[in-house]
Amino acid sequence: MELKLINEQGAQVSSVQASDTTFGREYNEALVHQVVTSFLANARSGTRAQLDRGEVSHTTHKPWRQKGTGRARAGMSSSPIWRGGGKAFPNSPDENFSQKVNRKMYRASMQAILSELARQGRLMVIEDLKVEGPKTKALALKLKGMGYEQVLIVTDNVDENLYLSSRNLANVLVMEAQHADPYSLVRYPHVLLTKSAVKKFEELLA
Repeated sequence: MELKLINEQGAQVSSVQASDTTFGREYNEALVHQVVTSFLANARSGTRAQLDRGEVSHTTHKPWRQKGTGRARAGMSSSPIWRGGGKAFPNSPDENFSQKVNRKMYRASMQAILSELARQGRLMVIEDLKVEGPKTKALALKLKGMGYEQVLIVTDNVDENLYLSSRNLANVLVMEAQHADPYSLVRYPHVLLTKSAVKKFEELLA
């Protein structure tokens, strides 16, 4: 599998030979959807909570007498069928949203995503990407010159100046290959890998 190698002006200068296992896999939409969904679910904190009928603030006074009014009998205003009453099956604050994904499935989904990005022309490779200092403007101008506004930059080892320069750019994310996740790869319209990151992906996903 050959990946496009570009320079800092965004022009293709050559190509990089990459593993067909990692960058030439057939796309499996169902698998990718399952892994991305599980990744987002595992990131949920599960802190939401609702009150049951014993926890809402209410009076224990019977709203009206049992018989003779022509209305349905009612015991107290905390009933789940009443407005302002407690929930019949409330969400608990310790709810667990985690979903298990096997290591083999995770690797296969990452390979499928990288392969599809390469086929769609959304994945490019650059020799290396560095900035002279922690300057957001310098990185923004460099990416604009390459034709990127929303981009995920993946390197083998993140350069500190590059990381600090990207923090204030809302549509730019810099991460190491070993920390790359399926959601970030799918989310950004463009993915820029360094040559060392390509080799790292081949090692991690082999």
